[in-house]
Amino acid sequence: MTDTTIRRETSEREREREEGEREADEGELLCPECGGRLESDTEHGETVCADCGLVVEEDSIDRGPEWRAFDSAERDQKSRVGAPTTNMMHDKGLSTNIGWQDKDAYGNSLSSRQRAKMQRLRTWNERFRTRDSKERNLKQALGEIDRMASALGLPENVRETASVIYRRALNEDLLPGRSIEGVATSALYAAARQAGTPRSLDEITAVSRVDKDEIARTYRYVVRQLNLEIKPADPESYVPRFASDLDLSDEVERRARELLRNAKEQGIHSGKSPVGLAAAAIYAAALLSNEKVTQSQVSDVANISEVTIRNRYHELLEAEGNATSY
Repeated sequence: MTDTTIRRETSEREREREEGEREADEGELLCPECGGRLESDTEHGETVCADCGLVVEEDSIDRGPEWRAFDSAERDQKSRVGAPTTNMMHDKGLSTNIGWQDKDAYGNSLSSRQRAKMQRLRTWNERFRTRDSKERNLKQALGEIDRMASALGLPENVRETASVIYRRALNEDLLPGRSIEGVATSALYAAARQAGTPRSLDEITAVSRVDKDEIARTYRYVVRQLNLEIKPADPESYVPRFASDLDLSDEVERRARELLRNAKEQGIHSGKSPVGLAAAAIYAAALLSNEKVTQSQVSDVANISEVTIRNRYHELLEAEGNATSY
């Protein structure tokens, strides 16, 4: 066989292969009805024929990111993997964590030797995560904040804000001479008031490891040093929680808000405990709405004395009477 014949057969085989590949490509991109070209509509997740409009494929999976980037720097900035960072963890959630379950990826139990090895790895991993006293301090404080917030039923945004406040206090060296628990409790108290979901000082003290006087003293110090903008607690912010705990109707909640607004207009609320005013408004509104609730029940929910409820109750009704006479 001559070289010319070999080259001719080789070229024919290459031409046949190219034609087969082209036909395969055309088979994938041709409409089965009219033979027109198919186009991908990424906005609607469909593959349609450009000629007859036949939808060949729908509900296709978009495997790209939900963000757009127009240069490499923006792409690097927006690209991410894993869970989002959070201020509620001392390392912001960027380090690894070895689970406590002694099981492998298939759910099978580990052998005794493997369990001992994993325990050693957990110990060393914990040591590396808290390498200095500052990180150990932060880990303990954030754990306290999370524990108290869970006991008080505070949302995640309050925990995040409290963690940021504590980090600021730690960075500005406000902790010397004060306990970690005291500053952590003060940060949570301030964060709850900033978020509009306040808890009374007695409620905070009930779940804290420090006494009421230390919390109040540390709270005033932290707010002053960090220049936190915290408005006075609004009695109305306590009303929904008290009404829910007492299983009262929306009508009672609405009447309680009206009583508190009248008291504000006449200046009766000045210098008085917002918790006491809210509890008295709930009690008065329940009586006005013919719903049965006792002073003892309101006292237990609001964590204040019945004497305070009676005193504020009469003041609210007097303000309501004055408003009606006007």
